[in-house]
Amino acid sequence: MGTSNTELFTKRQNEIASIMKALAHPARVAIIDYLLKINTCICGDIVKEIPLAQPTVSQHLKELKNAELIKGTIDGNSICYCINEKTFLKFQQFLSEFSLKIEKKKSCC
Repeated sequence: MGTSNTELFTKRQNEIASIMKALAHPARVAIIDYLLKINTCICGDIVKEIPLAQPTVSQHLKELKNAELIKGTIDGNSICYCINEKTFLKFQQFLSEFSLKIEKKKSCC
């Protein structure tokens, strides 16, 4: 979706699309899995866990942070990342509503 077309959609639709786009890469899913497993971490720990180069992991962390799926705080030379529960709750609510609509929908195909 081009950036010029985003104004045609609701704020919620754009937020959900941003979340889904950020989660649409296996490395980012692996990072989220890791953060959920340990609850917080430092970027160096993520690089040890994910089989990618440090600059690549940093780019994936940037995408996750831009989508507000993770939060980061600076602690000296390190950045400590953790899950942004608020965004995941928003996404969970969307998926729950979506599932309910699917269950109620009569099949037409």
